[in-house]
Amino acid sequence: MIIERAEKVLEVYGLCDHCLGRLFGKLGKGTNENRGRAIRFVLNMERSARGLDPIPEPETCGLCGNVFERIPRLVEDMKKASSGIEFGTFLVGSRFPPEVVEREESIWREFGIESAEPINREFNRELGKAFEKATGKEFSRDPDVVFIVEPYSNKIELRIASLYVYGRYRKLVRGIPQTPLSGFKESVASIVCGPFSRASEGKCVFKAAGREDVDVRTLGNGRPFVLEIKRPRRRNLDLEELAKEVNSTGKVLVSDLSFISRDEARKVLTRRHRKEYLALVRVDEGVTPEEAEEVASKLKGMEIHQRTPWRVRKVRADRVRIRRVHDAEARWLDEKHFLLRLVTDGGLYIKELVSGDGGRTKPSVSGLLGKSAWCERLDVLNVLED
Repeated sequence: MIIERAEKVLEVYGLCDHCLGRLFGKLGKGTNENRGRAIRFVLNMERSARGLDPIPEPETCGLCGNVFERIPRLVEDMKKASSGIEFGTFLVGSRFPPEVVEREESIWREFGIESAEPINREFNRELGKAFEKATGKEFSRDPDVVFIVEPYSNKIELRIASLYVYGRYRKLVRGIPQTPLSGFKESVASIVCGPFSRASEGKCVFKAAGREDVDVRTLGNGRPFVLEIKRPRRRNLDLEELAKEVNSTGKVLVSDLSFISRDEARKVLTRRHRKEYLALVRVDEGVTPEEAEEVASKLKGMEIHQRTPWRVRKVRADRVRIRRVHDAEARWLDEKHFLLRLVTDGGLYIKELVSGDGGRTKPSVSGLLGKSAWCERLDVLNVLED
Protein backbone atom coordinates (compact mmCIF):
# COMPACT_ATOMS: atom_id res chain seq x y z
CA MET A 1 0.00 0.00 0.00
CA ILE A 2 2.92 2.36 0.65
CA ILE A 3 4.26 1.87 -2.88
CA GLU A 4 0.80 2.22 -4.41
CA ARG A 5 0.10 5.43 -2.54
CA ALA A 6 3.55 6.83 -3.30
CA GLU A 7 2.99 6.17 -7.00
CA LYS A 8 -0.33 8.01 -6.99
CA VAL A 9 1.28 11.02 -5.30
CA LEU A 10 4.31 11.10 -7.62
CA GLU A 11 2.12 10.90 -10.71
CA VAL A 12 0.70 14.28 -9.68
CA TYR A 13 3.48 15.96 -7.70
CA GLY A 14 7.21 15.95 -8.35
CA LEU A 15 8.65 15.41 -4.88
CA CYS A 16 12.25 15.11 -3.73
CA ASP A 17 13.27 12.10 -1.66
CA HIS A 18 12.95 14.13 1.56
CA CYS A 19 9.34 15.10 0.86
CA LEU A 20 8.44 11.64 -0.46
CA GLY A 21 9.89 9.89 2.59
CA ARG A 22 8.25 12.37 4.94
CA LEU A 23 4.78 11.24 3.73
CA PHE A 24 5.54 7.99 5.57
CA GLY A 25 7.75 9.52 8.27
CA LYS A 26 5.87 7.88 11.15
CA LEU A 27 6.56 4.41 9.75
CA GLY A 28 9.80 2.62 10.54
CA LYS A 29 13.16 4.17 11.38
CA GLY A 30 15.85 6.12 9.51
CA THR A 31 15.92 9.48 7.77
CA ASN A 32 13.13 10.65 5.50
CA GLU A 33 15.61 11.10 2.67
CA ASN A 34 16.70 7.44 2.86
CA ARG A 35 13.09 6.33 3.26
CA GLY A 36 12.04 8.29 0.17
CA ARG A 37 15.00 7.01 -1.83
CA ALA A 38 14.11 3.40 -0.92
CA ILE A 39 10.42 3.89 -1.78
CA ARG A 40 11.32 5.42 -5.15
CA PHE A 41 13.77 2.58 -5.89
CA VAL A 42 11.20 -0.17 -5.19
CA LEU A 43 8.47 1.74 -7.02
CA ASN A 44 10.59 2.15 -10.13
CA MET A 45 11.48 -1.56 -10.12
CA GLU A 46 7.77 -2.39 -10.05
CA ARG A 47 7.03 0.14 -12.78
CA SER A 48 9.81 -1.36 -14.89
CA ALA A 49 8.23 -4.82 -14.46
CA ARG A 50 4.96 -3.33 -15.70
CA GLY A 51 6.71 -1.72 -18.67
CA LEU A 52 6.32 1.82 -17.31
CA ASP A 53 8.87 4.61 -17.22
CA PRO A 54 10.56 5.33 -13.87
CA ILE A 55 9.70 8.43 -11.85
CA PRO A 56 13.03 10.08 -11.07
CA GLU A 57 13.70 12.64 -8.36
CA PRO A 58 12.95 16.04 -9.93
CA GLU A 59 15.59 18.74 -10.30
CA THR A 60 13.38 21.03 -8.23
CA CYS A 61 10.96 19.64 -5.68
CA GLY A 62 7.39 20.76 -6.28
CA LEU A 63 6.77 20.99 -2.54
CA CYS A 64 9.88 22.28 -0.77
CA GLY A 65 11.85 23.78 -3.66
CA ASN A 66 14.96 21.82 -2.58
CA VAL A 67 15.08 23.61 0.75
CA PHE A 68 17.17 20.84 2.31
CA GLU A 69 20.03 21.73 -0.03
CA ARG A 70 20.23 25.07 1.78
CA ILE A 71 21.32 23.45 5.05
CA PRO A 72 25.14 23.85 4.58
CA ARG A 73 24.75 27.58 3.93
CA LEU A 74 22.35 27.97 6.85
CA VAL A 75 24.84 26.26 9.15
CA GLU A 76 27.40 28.93 8.22
CA ASP A 77 24.82 31.67 8.78
CA MET A 78 24.05 30.21 12.23
CA LYS A 79 27.75 30.20 13.09
CA LYS A 80 28.03 33.86 12.10
CA ALA A 81 24.89 34.82 14.03
CA SER A 82 26.27 33.21 17.20
CA SER A 83 29.85 34.40 16.79
CA GLY A 84 31.28 35.74 20.05
CA ILE A 85 28.53 34.16 22.18
CA GLU A 86 29.39 31.47 24.72
CA PHE A 87 27.04 28.51 24.61
CA GLY A 88 27.25 24.76 24.86
CA THR A 89 23.73 23.67 23.93
CA PHE A 90 21.27 24.76 21.26
CA LEU A 91 17.85 24.16 19.75
CA VAL A 92 16.67 24.84 16.20
CA GLY A 93 13.26 26.14 15.18
CA SER A 94 12.08 27.31 11.78
CA ARG A 95 9.45 29.46 10.10
CA PHE A 96 8.13 28.11 6.81
CA PRO A 97 5.95 30.20 4.49
CA PRO A 98 2.24 29.43 4.92
CA GLU A 99 1.92 28.38 1.29
CA VAL A 100 4.49 25.59 1.77
CA VAL A 101 2.74 24.29 4.88
CA GLU A 102 -0.68 24.51 3.20
CA ARG A 103 0.61 22.73 0.06
CA GLU A 104 1.96 19.89 2.17
CA GLU A 105 -1.24 19.50 4.16
CA SER A 106 -3.34 19.55 0.98
CA ILE A 107 -1.34 16.55 -0.32
CA TRP A 108 -2.07 14.69 2.92
CA ARG A 109 -5.78 15.36 2.55
CA GLU A 110 -5.91 14.59 -1.18
CA PHE A 111 -4.31 11.15 -0.83
CA GLY A 112 -5.49 10.27 2.69
CA ILE A 113 -1.96 10.31 4.15
CA GLU A 114 -2.01 9.78 7.94
CA SER A 115 1.62 8.77 8.47
CA ALA A 116 3.29 12.05 7.47
CA GLU A 117 5.73 14.21 9.40
CA PRO A 118 5.53 18.02 8.99
CA ILE A 119 8.28 19.65 6.94
CA ASN A 120 9.48 21.97 9.70
CA ARG A 121 10.04 19.03 12.07
CA GLU A 122 12.31 17.23 9.62
CA PHE A 123 14.07 20.43 8.64
CA ASN A 124 14.78 21.39 12.27
CA ARG A 125 16.19 17.94 12.95
CA GLU A 126 18.43 17.81 9.87
CA LEU A 127 19.68 21.36 10.34
CA GLY A 128 20.36 20.63 14.02
CA LYS A 129 22.37 17.51 13.17
CA ALA A 130 24.42 19.45 10.63
CA PHE A 131 25.12 22.30 13.07
CA GLU A 132 26.02 19.85 15.84
CA LYS A 133 28.51 18.11 13.54
CA ALA A 134 30.02 21.37 12.31
CA THR A 135 30.45 23.03 15.74
CA GLY A 136 30.57 20.32 18.40
CA LYS A 137 27.71 22.05 20.24
CA GLU A 138 25.04 19.79 21.74
CA PHE A 139 21.34 19.69 20.89
CA SER A 140 19.14 20.19 23.97
CA ARG A 141 15.48 20.70 24.87
CA ASP A 142 16.67 23.15 27.52
CA PRO A 143 19.26 25.04 25.47
CA ASP A 144 21.57 27.99 26.02
CA VAL A 145 20.52 29.43 22.65
CA VAL A 146 17.67 28.88 20.20
CA PHE A 147 18.06 29.52 16.47
CA ILE A 148 14.86 30.48 14.65
CA VAL A 149 15.58 30.03 10.94
CA GLU A 150 13.64 31.28 7.92
CA PRO A 151 15.08 28.84 5.37
CA TYR A 152 14.01 30.62 2.18
CA SER A 153 15.18 34.11 3.19
CA ASN A 154 18.23 32.92 5.19
CA LYS A 155 17.15 35.06 8.15
CA ILE A 156 18.41 33.85 11.53
CA GLU A 157 16.86 34.96 14.83
CA LEU A 158 18.96 34.15 17.87
CA ARG A 159 17.33 33.77 21.26
CA ILE A 160 19.75 33.56 24.17
CA ALA A 161 18.48 31.90 27.33
CA SER A 162 18.79 33.82 30.57
CA LEU A 163 21.29 32.82 33.22
CA TYR A 164 20.02 32.47 36.80
CA VAL A 165 22.30 32.92 39.80
CA TYR A 166 21.22 32.28 43.39
CA GLY A 167 22.83 33.90 46.39
CA ARG A 168 22.33 35.63 49.73
CA TYR A 169 23.21 39.23 50.45
CA ARG A 170 23.97 41.17 53.59
CA LYS A 171 23.51 44.94 53.58
CA LEU A 172 26.01 46.30 56.07
CA VAL A 173 25.14 50.00 55.94
CA ARG A 174 21.98 52.02 56.21
CA GLY A 175 20.87 54.50 53.59
CA ILE A 176 20.90 52.17 50.59
CA PRO A 177 17.65 51.00 48.95
CA GLN A 178 17.31 47.44 47.74
CA THR A 179 16.49 48.51 44.19
CA PRO A 180 17.18 51.81 42.37
CA LEU A 181 15.30 54.69 43.94
CA SER A 182 15.16 58.38 43.03
CA GLY A 183 17.54 60.41 45.17
CA PHE A 184 19.97 57.55 45.80
CA LYS A 185 23.14 57.03 43.78
CA GLU A 186 23.30 53.29 44.36
CA SER A 187 21.30 50.33 45.59
CA VAL A 188 21.86 46.74 46.59
CA ALA A 189 20.76 45.79 43.08
CA SER A 190 23.22 48.12 41.34
CA ILE A 191 26.12 47.09 43.58
CA VAL A 192 25.47 43.39 42.92
CA CYS A 193 24.46 43.61 39.27
CA GLY A 194 27.31 45.86 38.09
CA PRO A 195 30.03 43.17 38.08
CA PHE A 196 27.66 40.54 36.67
CA SER A 197 26.54 42.77 33.80
CA ARG A 198 30.12 43.57 32.86
CA ALA A 199 31.29 39.95 33.07
CA SER A 200 28.34 38.47 31.15
CA GLU A 201 27.80 41.36 28.72
CA GLY A 202 24.11 40.91 29.44
CA LYS A 203 21.36 42.75 31.30
CA CYS A 204 21.19 41.84 34.99
CA VAL A 205 17.85 41.88 36.82
CA PHE A 206 17.92 41.64 40.63
CA LYS A 207 15.09 39.88 42.50
CA ALA A 208 15.06 39.23 46.24
CA ALA A 209 12.97 37.19 48.65
CA GLY A 210 11.36 40.15 50.39
CA ARG A 211 12.85 43.56 50.97
CA GLU A 212 14.06 45.86 53.71
CA ASP A 213 13.67 49.63 54.06
CA VAL A 214 16.44 52.03 53.05
CA ASP A 215 17.40 52.61 56.70
CA VAL A 216 17.43 48.91 57.65
CA ARG A 217 20.47 46.65 57.57
CA THR A 218 20.35 42.97 56.63
CA LEU A 219 22.85 40.90 58.61
CA GLY A 220 23.28 37.29 59.75
CA ASN A 221 22.80 34.68 57.05
CA GLY A 222 21.60 37.28 54.55
CA ARG A 223 18.55 37.60 52.34
CA PRO A 224 18.09 35.14 49.45
CA PHE A 225 18.17 36.69 45.98
CA VAL A 226 18.20 35.65 42.33
CA LEU A 227 19.93 37.37 39.44
CA GLU A 228 18.39 36.90 36.02
CA ILE A 229 20.98 37.78 33.41
CA LYS A 230 19.21 38.37 30.11
CA ARG A 231 20.89 37.73 26.74
CA PRO A 232 24.36 37.02 28.20
CA ARG A 233 27.18 36.80 25.68
CA ARG A 234 29.33 35.15 28.34
CA ARG A 235 27.96 32.21 30.34
CA ASN A 236 31.11 30.83 31.95
CA LEU A 237 31.22 33.24 34.88
CA ASP A 238 33.62 32.92 37.79
CA LEU A 239 31.18 33.34 40.68
CA GLU A 240 33.93 33.40 43.29
CA GLU A 241 35.70 36.32 41.61
CA LEU A 242 32.42 38.17 41.10
CA ALA A 243 31.60 37.75 44.79
CA LYS A 244 34.97 39.26 45.68
CA GLU A 245 34.29 42.24 43.44
CA VAL A 246 30.88 42.89 45.02
CA ASN A 247 32.19 42.37 48.55
CA SER A 248 35.08 44.78 48.02
CA THR A 249 32.56 47.66 48.27
CA GLY A 250 32.22 47.00 52.01
CA LYS A 251 28.53 47.91 51.73
CA VAL A 252 27.01 44.70 50.44
CA LEU A 253 28.33 41.17 50.93
CA VAL A 254 27.15 38.23 48.82
CA SER A 255 27.62 34.54 49.56
CA ASP A 256 26.43 31.06 48.53
CA LEU A 257 26.45 31.99 44.84
CA SER A 258 25.44 29.20 42.46
CA PHE A 259 23.87 28.74 39.03
CA ILE A 260 20.26 27.55 39.16
CA SER A 261 17.44 26.82 36.72
CA ARG A 262 14.48 29.07 36.00
CA ASP A 263 12.19 26.75 37.97
CA GLU A 264 14.57 26.81 40.93
CA ALA A 265 14.66 30.62 40.74
CA ARG A 266 10.87 30.76 40.91
CA LYS A 267 10.87 28.52 43.98
CA VAL A 268 13.44 30.71 45.75
CA LEU A 269 11.36 33.82 45.19
CA THR A 270 8.01 32.28 46.17
CA ARG A 271 9.20 30.25 49.17
CA ARG A 272 7.89 31.51 52.51
CA HIS A 273 10.45 32.71 55.04
CA ARG A 274 10.41 33.70 58.66
CA LYS A 275 12.49 36.73 59.61
CA GLU A 276 14.51 37.45 62.72
CA TYR A 277 14.69 41.14 63.58
CA LEU A 278 16.35 43.35 66.17
CA ALA A 279 14.42 46.57 66.82
CA LEU A 280 15.54 49.49 68.99
CA VAL A 281 12.30 50.71 70.55
CA ARG A 282 11.96 54.24 71.91
CA VAL A 283 9.30 55.23 74.43
CA ASP A 284 9.42 58.94 75.25
CA GLU A 285 7.02 58.53 78.16
CA GLY A 286 9.48 56.10 79.70
CA VAL A 287 9.68 52.32 79.98
CA THR A 288 10.76 50.00 82.78
CA PRO A 289 12.57 46.65 82.45
CA GLU A 290 9.41 44.91 83.60
CA GLU A 291 7.26 46.63 80.96
CA ALA A 292 9.70 45.69 78.20
CA GLU A 293 9.75 42.04 79.29
CA GLU A 294 5.96 41.97 79.59
CA VAL A 295 5.54 43.28 76.03
CA ALA A 296 7.87 40.56 74.71
CA SER A 297 6.04 37.89 76.69
CA LYS A 298 2.66 38.98 75.30
CA LEU A 299 3.91 39.20 71.72
CA LYS A 300 5.30 35.66 71.70
CA GLY A 301 2.93 33.48 69.66
CA MET A 302 0.54 36.37 69.04
CA GLU A 303 -1.44 36.76 65.80
CA ILE A 304 -1.11 40.24 64.30
CA HIS A 305 -3.77 41.84 62.12
CA GLN A 306 -2.04 44.43 60.03
CA ARG A 307 -3.72 46.69 57.53
CA THR A 308 -1.41 47.91 54.78
CA PRO A 309 0.81 50.55 56.45
CA TRP A 310 -0.01 54.16 55.76
CA ARG A 311 3.48 54.84 54.41
CA VAL A 312 3.23 52.20 51.65
CA ARG A 313 -0.48 52.46 50.85
CA LYS A 314 0.23 53.94 47.39
CA VAL A 315 2.32 50.98 46.26
CA ARG A 316 0.66 48.10 48.13
CA ALA A 317 -2.90 46.80 47.98
CA ASP A 318 -4.95 48.08 50.91
CA ARG A 319 -5.91 44.96 52.82
CA VAL A 320 -5.52 43.34 56.22
CA ARG A 321 -2.73 40.78 56.47
CA ILE A 322 -2.60 38.26 59.29
CA ARG A 323 0.89 37.36 60.47
CA ARG A 324 2.30 35.70 63.59
CA VAL A 325 5.08 36.58 66.01
CA HIS A 326 6.78 33.27 66.77
CA ASP A 327 9.30 34.47 69.32
CA ALA A 328 10.09 37.67 71.16
CA GLU A 329 12.73 38.76 73.68
CA ALA A 330 13.34 42.16 75.25
CA ARG A 331 16.47 43.72 76.73
CA TRP A 332 16.01 47.00 78.60
CA LEU A 333 18.65 49.66 77.85
CA ASP A 334 17.56 52.84 79.63
CA GLU A 335 14.41 54.62 80.71
CA LYS A 336 13.45 55.38 77.10
CA HIS A 337 14.89 52.47 75.13
CA PHE A 338 14.80 48.69 74.93
CA LEU A 339 15.87 46.16 72.32
CA LEU A 340 13.22 43.83 70.98
CA ARG A 341 14.31 40.65 69.16
CA LEU A 342 11.51 39.15 67.07
CA VAL A 343 11.00 36.07 64.91
CA THR A 344 7.95 36.63 62.70
CA ASP A 345 6.24 35.48 59.56
CA GLY A 346 7.52 37.11 56.42
CA GLY A 347 5.55 40.14 55.33
CA LEU A 348 5.00 41.60 58.79
CA TYR A 349 5.92 45.31 58.92
CA ILE A 350 8.00 45.64 62.09
CA LYS A 351 8.02 49.44 62.37
CA GLU A 352 4.24 49.43 62.36
CA LEU A 353 4.16 46.48 64.78
CA VAL A 354 5.97 48.80 67.19
CA SER A 355 4.08 52.04 66.55
CA GLY A 356 0.61 50.65 65.81
CA ASP A 357 0.38 52.89 62.74
CA GLY A 358 -2.58 54.83 64.07
CA GLY A 359 -4.51 51.67 64.86
CA ARG A 360 -3.87 49.95 61.50
CA THR A 361 -1.75 47.27 63.23
CA LYS A 362 -3.35 45.40 66.15
CA PRO A 363 -2.03 44.45 68.59
CA SER A 364 1.16 46.55 68.69
CA VAL A 365 3.94 47.39 71.09
CA SER A 366 2.37 50.80 71.64
CA GLY A 367 -0.99 49.23 72.37
CA LEU A 368 0.45 46.65 74.76
CA LEU A 369 2.43 49.31 76.61
CA GLY A 370 -0.44 51.77 76.67
CA LYS A 371 1.90 54.52 75.51
CA SER A 372 3.44 55.65 72.24
CA ALA A 373 6.47 53.78 71.01
CA TRP A 374 8.32 53.74 67.72
CA CYS A 375 11.14 51.87 66.07
CA GLU A 376 14.24 54.02 66.20
CA ARG A 377 16.50 51.48 64.46
CA LEU A 378 15.91 48.10 62.82
CA ASP A 379 18.09 45.26 61.57
CA VAL A 380 17.17 42.01 59.84
CA LEU A 381 19.28 39.48 61.74
CA ASN A 382 18.40 36.35 59.72
CA VAL A 383 16.10 35.13 56.97
CA LEU A 384 14.91 31.66 57.98
CA GLU A 385 13.16 28.89 56.05
CA ASP A 386 9.49 28.72 57.02
